[in-house]
Amino acid sequence: MNMKLGIVIFPSKKLQDFANSYRKRYDPHYALVPPHITLKSPFDAEEGDLKSLTSQLEEIAIKHQPFSFHLSKVKTFHPLNNVIYLKVDPNETLTALNEDLHEDSIIGGKPEYGFVPHLTIGQKLSNLEHDDVYNSLQMMDVDHEETVDRFHLLYQLENGSWTVYETFLLGKG
Repeated sequence: MNMKLGIVIFPSKKLQDFANSYRKRYDPHYALVPPHITLKSPFDAEEGDLKSLTSQLEEIAIKHQPFSFHLSKVKTFHPLNNVIYLKVDPNETLTALNEDLHEDSIIGGKPEYGFVPHLTIGQKLSNLEHDDVYNSLQMMDVDHEETVDRFHLLYQLENGSWTVYETFLLGKG
């Protein structure tokens, strides 16, 4: 059976609540997946691939220690697409995790875009909406730091929502 998978970090409940206060207005995916930092964008896999994939992910998780990340401002991917997001400042561990998850031996292929760690708060907005929302939100003072000690392999259900298949703790053998 073919499945759609993705690999993400879920931030703290406090940060999820903050992101959701905007997402429920500006992100049509609000009900489908909690706020997250994408480490590997959605990719297709066979159910038979899961066993080897999860053991590869365990090895990657053990290699990396828990780390902090910092959110610093509201940004947009416009004109590439109308996504408004909280910018995660560049971070060695995040970059290394992303690179490990895109090794040739791991299913899912190469990323479509360069890695820009972020937390989406708005997407699929018309150009007019995007400009309005972005102009009001970019003035917002964003300064938030927290620690991450795990990442999650998600799979997509038939209704389009995402659920956790397995969780991988960083630095834990």
